[in-house]
Amino acid sequence: MKEKRILYVSSEVIPYLPETEISSMSFEAPRMVNNQGGQIRIFMPRFGNINERRHQLHEVIRLSGMNLVINDLDMPLIIKVASIPKERMQVYFIDNEDYFKRKATLTDEEGNLFPDNDERAIFFAKGVIETVKKLNWAPDIIHVNGWLSSLLPLYLRNYYGNEPLFNSAKIVTSVYNQDFDGTLDNDLYKKILFDGLENEQVKHLKKPTYVNIMKTAVDNSDAAIIAGDNIPEELKKYLSKLGKPVLEYKNREEFAQAYQDFYTTKVLTE
Repeated sequence: MKEKRILYVSSEVIPYLPETEISSMSFEAPRMVNNQGGQIRIFMPRFGNINERRHQLHEVIRLSGMNLVINDLDMPLIIKVASIPKERMQVYFIDNEDYFKRKATLTDEEGNLFPDNDERAIFFAKGVIETVKKLNWAPDIIHVNGWLSSLLPLYLRNYYGNEPLFNSAKIVTSVYNQDFDGTLDNDLYKKILFDGLENEQVKHLKKPTYVNIMKTAVDNSDAAIIAGDNIPEELKKYLSKLGKPVLEYKNREEFAQAYQDFYTTKVLTE
């Protein structure tokens, strides 16, 4: 992995949020590549329950200040950055007062999904891509983790399809165990169509369940990783017919070599 550039995009990363399968792998995988001499960038949302003072987040003025259009509204993009202690790894945080100030991540105190999670996902995807463009950093691999990140492949392949910085980038999506029941806002697909995408590209999102959101992500990826030990059966079948490289589930003790081999022999050779 030496000298390879990998962009990790995740809904959660330790130590900024509690330990889960997603937050752990979104830390361990970049650390593995970083230790092997690869170049990494990590992006996550700046949720309101992240302690900025403790983790020493600070705004990057030269990257902030852009407005992103979400469903015909201008939403200001704020970029913050912090370093993971002892790891020499920087994390970039996508922030916006309306979408990420609340003191929670994806659900309220009763466990209900926030009604604007669909727009937060669109904002996060666009925010990551626009920030990487400002950094002028061309990744070899873009590795997506968590359903809030899962619109990024769709936007990258279509809305930003002619962006030269990403021309040679390969997209890998990790599929975890089902993270929510029900659906996101049923108008999600209309908000994406507003950005000029076509009906065929959002066909799964007419009913934005967890399974359909992940189908859309892997459709627009070059490869997929089964990152949960109990992913929905419908997704298993979908991945088996995808016709793209798929890495079977590996636990934390065995993932490092498996991911490295998958990146180098399956993803980068596609």
